[in-house]
Amino acid sequence: MLIYVNGLLKCGAPLVPFFSHKRESFFNKTTPGSQSLALGSRDRVYFNSSLRYASKSIQVVESSVTDMGAKEEKADSAALSSYDDAMDALSTLISRRRGDRSPTLGSRDKLEQVVSYLKILGLEDKIKELKVIHVAGTKGKGSTCVFCEAILRNCGFRTGLFTSPHLMDVRERFRIDGLDISEEKFLQYFWECWKLLKEKAVDGVTMPPLFQFLTVLAFKIFVCEKVDVAVIEVGLGGKLDSTNVIQKPVVCGIASLGMDHMDILGHTLADIAYHKAGIFKPQIPAFTVPQLSEAMEVLEETANNLKVPLEVIAPLDLKKLDGITLGLSGDHQLVNAGLAVSLSRCWLQRTGNWDKLFLNGSNETDIPVAFCRGLATARLHGRAQVVHDLVSDQHDSSGDLIFYLDGAHSPESMEACGRWFSSAVRGNKSLSATPVNGYKRNGEFGRDFNRVSKQILLFNCMEVRDPQVLLPKLVTTCASSGTHFSRALFVPSMSTYNKVISGASAIPLDTRRKDLTWQFRLQKLWERSVQGTDAVLDHTLNPDGITSLPPHDFLCGDAPHCGGPAGTHSSAVMPSLPLTINWLRDCVRRNPSLKLEVLVTGSLHLVGDVLRLLKR
Repeated sequence: MLIYVNGLLKCGAPLVPFFSHKRESFFNKTTPGSQSLALGSRDRVYFNSSLRYASKSIQVVESSVTDMGAKEEKADSAALSSYDDAMDALSTLISRRRGDRSPTLGSRDKLEQVVSYLKILGLEDKIKELKVIHVAGTKGKGSTCVFCEAILRNCGFRTGLFTSPHLMDVRERFRIDGLDISEEKFLQYFWECWKLLKEKAVDGVTMPPLFQFLTVLAFKIFVCEKVDVAVIEVGLGGKLDSTNVIQKPVVCGIASLGMDHMDILGHTLADIAYHKAGIFKPQIPAFTVPQLSEAMEVLEETANNLKVPLEVIAPLDLKKLDGITLGLSGDHQLVNAGLAVSLSRCWLQRTGNWDKLFLNGSNETDIPVAFCRGLATARLHGRAQVVHDLVSDQHDSSGDLIFYLDGAHSPESMEACGRWFSSAVRGNKSLSATPVNGYKRNGEFGRDFNRVSKQILLFNCMEVRDPQVLLPKLVTTCASSGTHFSRALFVPSMSTYNKVISGASAIPLDTRRKDLTWQFRLQKLWERSVQGTDAVLDHTLNPDGITSLPPHDFLCGDAPHCGGPAGTHSSAVMPSLPLTINWLRDCVRRNPSLKLEVLVTGSLHLVGDVLRLLKR
């Protein structure tokens, strides 16, 4: 099937509706009897049914193009060396260990510092010309930004998107027209910024910390690439954040607020809301989602003081999408999608483009076709993402290994993750999963009747998080939907906290002995949550310093909630993530009737590491 997608405007081109552009994208797999169609020129019913497959197919096309480009660039050893050099240079800007919350510069000093870097790069005046959507929040701000970018791109605009953190490669933070910036362009803009800032270092100007550098680099990229809209996600908080040098955004958004980063933002919801509302600018429209009263009062007070028109947006009504499925999975995405629709509509109106795009005077309550298209094709790795492992494709008689990846790491996001995972595995065979190779296997669902499904938790979180809250929240949320974990596996981190790595970086073998104290603590908390007792755990290490892997039949036992012999453990501490992935693969090879559904959560860094391993 041929479908027109991702219509884009070149700088200086007259603004015209999305559907008039001629940029084409081909699906890798055609549907019998399907026809060529330009969206907006065929029956709406056909569009709705076809669009269900568009999100995943477009992602496959984009992934294939990206992979091919990466292979071509790797062939040039000089370019690869330059990229590795850039990663080494970035790593020198890591001033604190990840999770370290020691005091830093105050808001004024920090923002003045960012402004000084912008001046050095000649960007101070140029960023004022960017038409920015600025979004803060505790959970959902990244998804909201991705929805906004996809909506406006599908309206025909050249888009820039800045998000954090990255999962596999730092270039993920910078998207141009929906794709990660190319390695070539990244290196061009990176070294231009690096050299100018280094030259000023001799005058007593210090190099910026990592996130400040990445922020000014994002502005550099968006200015040079002449984007029509820059969608900027706040890194941490809002008032103190490096992105808050934006003085006149077109519109601001506040996603759902909750208790996270309390050691920096404060220990009450009001304190956190105060920091998030710090992105409000005088008389600039702002939108938020329903919040708890403690947070909403702060947002409203800040808005009133700045004469900001603040509107509370309800979750998106699926009925308005005529059966179209959101590109990001989970019921909680309806909240983020609703916010994104309002932000995008306001951006179009305030930039004078609404009437140009929608000449028929589209009703304010209607969702334009181009908006629906953006909502359906939005993508964000590591958030409610489903990946079928390739090991399952090697032999028809092999078992199934499916990874459900979500970087939830706060109580609120952990609850949303539990609801999504339960829904995904609760016999919903029509769930749109994204295999590594882009397609589900033939007869996949028919074979499920002969398989024994086991839900497995693969977990790690940073030590600044509170697992005593996160793990019980996940267990109770899943259990309330009838989903129970057969086993839980706790793994040490694979990421190197003091180094920025690329997607092509070598994966450490993890053969050296690691301190697993934190993982054993997580295991103890898990056993207490599941069995209600303090289990006596075996912490014995092998002479080679690696914790023993469990036997392969460890995963085949009954789920703990069904009862079991006294002292039976429902969990294990694993020596390393690479060994764990290989062990899971071996388990399904040895058990053709076994279907493992593995939830990977607790940390975006863990999710990124798993994705890196699955792609190798």
